[in-house]
Amino acid sequence: QVQLVESGGGLVQAGGSLRLSCAASGRTFSSYVMGWFRQAPGKEREFVAAISWSGGNTYYADSRKGRFTISRDNAKNTVYLQMNSLKPEDTAVYYCAATLGSGLGFRNGDYDYWGQGTQVTVSS
Repeated sequence: QVQLVESGGGLVQAGGSLRLSCAASGRTFSSYVMGWFRQAPGKEREFVAAISWSGGNTYYADSRKGRFTISRDNAKNTVYLQMNSLKPEDTAVYYCAATLGSGLGFRNGDYDYWGQGTQVTVSS
């Protein structure tokens, strides 16, 4: 089992950047595929990005490709989401998630463990 704690959210102006972090407990972090999702008010939680256990493979939702970068540091048990050129429509609660599954899942059901989320607000 793994426990996930996100941080790094906040208020930023449009065009700005934020880096989210997700710290994981446990000694088997490097075995997990990690993902980032987000949920805007009144909307369903949606996929943002995923990264393989080694960090060698990544997968992004089309609309985030080029602006967002997912990475991980297995020595620090941490996964990151670098977000650039932020837009007001990126405003949401951002969640990290983990799975021992083999693929880079993009569905909520592909992940077994979730953090509590961190709020990102982008002002226009």
